[in-house]
Amino acid sequence: RPTERNMSRQKKGSNWENTIILAVFIIIPALMALRQDRALNAFLLGEAEAFHLGVNTQRVKRTVILVSAIMVGATVAFCGIIGFVGLVVPHMVRTVLGPDHKLLLPAGILLGAITLIVADVFARTLHSPAELQIGILTAVIGCPFFLALLIRSRSDNSSSLGL
Repeated sequence: RPTERNMSRQKKGSNWENTIILAVFIIIPALMALRQDRALNAFLLGEAEAFHLGVNTQRVKRTVILVSAIMVGATVAFCGIIGFVGLVVPHMVRTVLGPDHKLLLPAGILLGAITLIVADVFARTLHSPAELQIGILTAVIGCPFFLALLIRSRSDNSSSLGL
């Protein structure tokens, strides 16, 4: 028998219709982003260098900003704010795999999804029958990682400046 709590969750939007709608706003832009891997690799050299390598830099910048905005906007509209996943997961992937966007983009998508699934399972089970909000859990996990990343980047910058 469905409980009032489960019924309220279903009313919030946890159903297949919303999942399909969200998937459209994620999959199509993600495929568009994946097609930009070579251009994004050229951007690692700098915008002027990418232009000289034949990359239409204005088109790539517009495309990347547009697909990012669509994916972030749809995700936040359907799921709420889960900020640290977007901040931490790309850095984790880049640390492990390096800067090649051909690997970085699909691995970031996959690891982001896995991270949210694991966080959702923990959010639902840590204090059962009550649930933690997934944003709180991702912040607890992501904040120390992000701080460590900032501290490491500061120490790398100060050592390269001779300080």
